[in-house]
Parts: sequence; C-alpha cells; structure tokens
Amino acid sequence: MVTNLAERDDIPRILIVEDDERLATLTQDYLRRNGLDVAIETDGTRAIRRIISEQPDLVVLDVMLPGSDGLTVCREVRPQYHNPILILTARTEDMDQVLGLEMGADDYVAKPAQPRVLLARIRALLRRSEATPSHESPQRLEFGELVIDNGGRSVTLNDKVVDFTSAEYDLLWLLASNAGRILSREDIFERLRGIEYDGQDRSIDVRISRIRPKIGDDPENPKRIKTVRSKGYLFVKDGN
Repeated sequence: MVTNLAERDDIPRILIVEDDERLATLTQDYLRRNGLDVAIETDGTRAIRRIISEQPDLVVLDVMLPGSDGLTVCREVRPQYHNPILILTARTEDMDQVLGLEMGADDYVAKPAQPRVLLARIRALLRRSEATPSHESPQRLEFGELVIDNGGRSVTLNDKVVDFTSAEYDLLWLLASNAGRILSREDIFERLRGIEYDGQDRSIDVRISRIRPKIGDDPENPKRIKTVRSKGYLFVKDGN
C-alpha cells in the first residue's frame, strides 16, 4: 500500500513508513482527523527514495520493514533530509531506540503507540522544527572557533559547516545558550520534548555523544560539554 502527499503548503506533510497496512491506515485516519496530511509507504527501500524526493515535514518510521529496515532508512536519508524523524520501536528494544538516535532519529515512541501520544510527539517535533528565534535573545553564539547561528540553525567549526540533525541542533543550542549553567536531564527533557524524564531514557546521552566530536570536543575527555555526575550537563564557556 502506497499513498501520496498532497501539494498544500499550509498543512504539515507526514510520511508514515510502516509495513502493517491496517495499523498504518488507522494511524493515517487519526492524524488526518487532527489536521495533518498523511501518506503511507510500506517498503523501506522505496521509503528512502520518497523521503529524499518528497521532503515531507516529518517521517514516522517503523524499525522493522521489508526492503531496508528503519535504521538503514534513517542512516541513508540523513545526509539529504533534515526534517524530524520519529521512529517506532518495540517497547522492550532499548537497543533499537539507541541505534535509531545514533542514526539520526529525533525522537522515538514505543509500540504499540497510543494515537494521542503519537500525535503529541509529532506536534512537538513540528513546533521545534518550525520555531522562529526570539529577537530578544542572542541569535549567534561564538566559542572560539565554534559558531552557532540560531537564525539559520547552522553550526560552523573552524569556518566549516557541520551537519546536525534537528534534535542535535536543538540540544546544542539549549546547552550553549545556557553556557556556564548545569542543566539536568529533567530540565532538558521538559524543554525539548515536553515530557517528564523517566530516569531511564538514554536519548539525551546518545545525542551528547554524537554532538561532542562534531564540535571538536574529545569524547573521552570532554572540555566543552561536561557531564556533571548526578546533576546533568554543563556547556563550558571558555572550553577549558
């Protein structure tokens, strides 16, 4: 089963990549009733081509797929697709969640996903990706050779642009704009995902591990983004 996205600019376009056609259709109907334009793709290999060519506003991506699995899809499209990817994982498969985030996913929902929860996560990701910077706060932060431009949501290191997923950028900006202040995982979860930290979720830790080498930080002995035991993360202003 394959359905296409409509050509309308005012409605967020969502692509569901799910091989369970009944579940995909039920999800599509629910999301459409809540104001979203939703298309379905059931094959992972075709999904790669569609995501790159159609550039939907958000992708809901199941891990278990024919053709190419969801983790492969995520890895393959990331260099050419920068909008949010929400992966669906089995409730007990923590490794899928971690691998999905490492491949560039922005968030995950455990299956079976409650429609209201899925809709809330989708809306939160869309709000993040569409958010316009406030003119009252600084839009450009410089830390030596590291420059973070919130106006263009871009990061440069030694005058070279560094690729970040939407979720990675949001986390980096949150930490950098609070440089010198320890942010707990609870703070980060509430601000970025709009949900409470359950004490077990590793998504923030995974993203930190991906961000560090991208900004020239030593993952083994970080100087810029430090882990403060039992407290959270600290973005160091001077990098010392």
